[in-house]
Amino acid sequence: MDPLASMDESTTDDDNASQTTEDDPQVPDSHPPVPVPPQPVQLVQPPPQAPTTAAARERPNYQLRHTLRGHTQSISAVKFSPDGTLLASCAADNMIKLWSPFTGELIRNLNGHTKGLSDIAWSTDGMYLASASDDTTIRIWNVDSGLTTKHLRGHTSFVFCVNYNTASNLLVSGGCDGDVRVWNIARGKCIKTLNAHLDYVTAVHFNRDATLIVSCALDGLIRIWNTTTGQCLKTLAEGHDAVCQHVQFSPNSKYILSTAHDSAIRLWDYHTSRCLKTYIGHKNEKYCIAACFSVTGGKWIVSGSEDNKVYIWDLQSREIVQTLEAHTGVVVAVATHPQQNIIASGSIEPDLAIRIWSDRGSPT
Repeated sequence: MDPLASMDESTTDDDNASQTTEDDPQVPDSHPPVPVPPQPVQLVQPPPQAPTTAAARERPNYQLRHTLRGHTQSISAVKFSPDGTLLASCAADNMIKLWSPFTGELIRNLNGHTKGLSDIAWSTDGMYLASASDDTTIRIWNVDSGLTTKHLRGHTSFVFCVNYNTASNLLVSGGCDGDVRVWNIARGKCIKTLNAHLDYVTAVHFNRDATLIVSCALDGLIRIWNTTTGQCLKTLAEGHDAVCQHVQFSPNSKYILSTAHDSAIRLWDYHTSRCLKTYIGHKNEKYCIAACFSVTGGKWIVSGSEDNKVYIWDLQSREIVQTLEAHTGVVVAVATHPQQNIIASGSIEPDLAIRIWSDRGSPT
């Protein structure tokens, strides 16, 4: 029996449930979870009991380090390279920019798309960057040379989202035509087209072993797909007033994190279709705003907001533990550094800024 299966949709911070979800999203493991009988889960507590509220833990203390300017139209995505040495950003100005997250210096511009960009994704080795554009194409860039190595055509409308699998031999993309496409990178060819949704596909993501794809769209649905067969394995619906517009697997692929236009972020156990945690307090009613996991220090959920702030929640208690204020426009993009306590955030017009925040330790 899944130890989380008995949790209801409005989960409170039950000690047993919290203990499970606290550890799982951040710790990759190569084996499926060992079934645990319900009785021991309910009755046996590990000695000593770990604190389960943010008040009992060290809170984050992120402060503004750099403000990066250069994009001339609304920023749509920011992504750290896998080794953390670069930050990539894209915007409606047709441009991809590569920055140093440590100095704030602009390293390189990637030019080639003829219309605005909605998303970017790094290959696992950090050598390549994929970009999704309103010009209906995806480009694969060599980061060192700044040149396009592949130009993927097939979507019939704007390409809104893109992601590599861990092996970086496959790419998944979602478009405003409602399709999800899987691409063979070496051949530069689409190997599978899923007629996935009835509206704009706003996010796509592989799980760790690339056997599954999660997608979401403005039709309000989250769908799980078998990568090989293209079969839809599960559909999750957030509700009439909760149009989902961003979704991703947790780092260990046991959970799904979704954001929706009812100003709520949800952590799902997709095996049981249960919503385990809901994070609220920010504003998200109009824009496609991404959220992400932060696991380098504490275990946080990080998101942008339409009130121009970045919000940080304790993954476990769901408490807002910090808000970051400096942007003067809606914050639609956030990313967390793979090794250090650093957050990048990007905003739309009129702000047009990328801000780098670092956790310098507890306030004195």
